[in-house]
Amino acid sequence: METPNTAEHPTTAPEPAPVRFDTKIAVLLREDLETWQRLNVTAFLVSGIGTEIPEVIGEPYADADGNDYLRMFRQPVLVFEGTKETLTAAHGRALSRGVALSVFTSDLFATGNDRDNRAAVRAVGRDQLDLVGLAVYGPKNAVDKIVKGARMHP
Repeated sequence: METPNTAEHPTTAPEPAPVRFDTKIAVLLREDLETWQRLNVTAFLVSGIGTEIPEVIGEPYADADGNDYLRMFRQPVLVFEGTKETLTAAHGRALSRGVALSVFTSDLFATGNDRDNRAAVRAVGRDQLDLVGLAVYGPKNAVDKIVKGARMHP
């Protein structure tokens, strides 16, 4: 019996299945923000998720030359936009579902440091927060219900 030539018929390991997550990270921005504000608010909001929920952070990156890079989220961040009323409704739904939540209010554009940011939010009751953005992390179906009424950011 002839031995098969492995050079002609190499054995390859099956491709690993894509990793799917039963969770979702979503950012909801108020539609009237300027471009620089949208970017700034998004960066601030998602930093809260990454620091409080370590399992959403993937493994470190490295290039072929051996340069190391920081860990990033293991899954996509979906960015939505909506009206002030949409953000208010989403905020209430997020609080009632107990998901991880970060908020950014219009007052934070006038502060210059973390201490003043936290004081600005603490000075206002939940129903008076002038929300310009929020980020949520939780089960997909819960996050989908929270951002209901918002549209994907263009």
